[in-house]
Amino acid sequence: MQSQKNFPAAFSFEFFPPKSDDGASKLRAVGAKLAKLDPCFFSVTFGAGGTTRERTFKAVVDIKQHTGIDVAPHLSCVASTQESIREILQNYMDQGIRHLVALRGDMPSGLRDPGAFSHANELVKFIRAETGDHFFIEVAAYPEFHPQAPSAQADLLNFKRKVEAGADAALTQYFYNADAYFRFVDSCEKLGLDLPIVPGIMPITNHTQLARFSDACGAEIPRWIRKRLEGYGDDIDAIRAFGLDVTTELCRQLLDGGAPGLHFYTMNSSEATLAIWNNLNLGEFKKSRTR
Repeated sequence: MQSQKNFPAAFSFEFFPPKSDDGASKLRAVGAKLAKLDPCFFSVTFGAGGTTRERTFKAVVDIKQHTGIDVAPHLSCVASTQESIREILQNYMDQGIRHLVALRGDMPSGLRDPGAFSHANELVKFIRAETGDHFFIEVAAYPEFHPQAPSAQADLLNFKRKVEAGADAALTQYFYNADAYFRFVDSCEKLGLDLPIVPGIMPITNHTQLARFSDACGAEIPRWIRKRLEGYGDDIDAIRAFGLDVTTELCRQLLDGGAPGLHFYTMNSSEATLAIWNNLNLGEFKKSRTR
């Protein structure tokens, strides 16, 4: 974990593009609250096969305009052409965007051809070839391993290829076992990889939703957490209180262990993220890591 202690503190918040004007207004209010924490950036997700391309672009421009915070659009390449990716990159460059999250993405239902890009390292390489060093490129990392990876070692080597293609930093899939993150970073250090690997944090506020997301992306919910959540039934307040305690303690372990920051999956809401931030006094942590 020594490598991670050398990087300045990096806190960021992830949104998904709203589907309606009402959703856009709510996201604008959430962005305004979280902007007061002075994050390194906000990120905005991108649907499978570019299904939210226009909404993602609109959300990115709107958030940047209203908050003044750096915004990192997600860009997934599966089922895309080189020309479509080139056009997206140019549109973001025209808007002064200098930060991207480069992903392979999920194959849209019913499609079998991955298009011009089969893997995220190919997208990173293409972005570098097209735009040089214009963009700061984040890539995904999987401490518990990508659900489609044939083995842990293969997944680690996939990550290495993304770094070697030109990635500047990484954001992890969310997890609830700090040891998974620590061991992943140690494995990266043994491969000579030297870049910030920021843990992804999913606040626990809804058991059913969390279970559905986790089953889809391969993130493990430890049995003791799952059983406690099941035991609360429909008691939303109890679920949120327990979830806040669990996630706060996870973040504390990660930061105490040397993680360079946290990337919050906000689900377009600020309450849980703000509660964790205040519990850990993360504003002071930022100052201590940037002195």
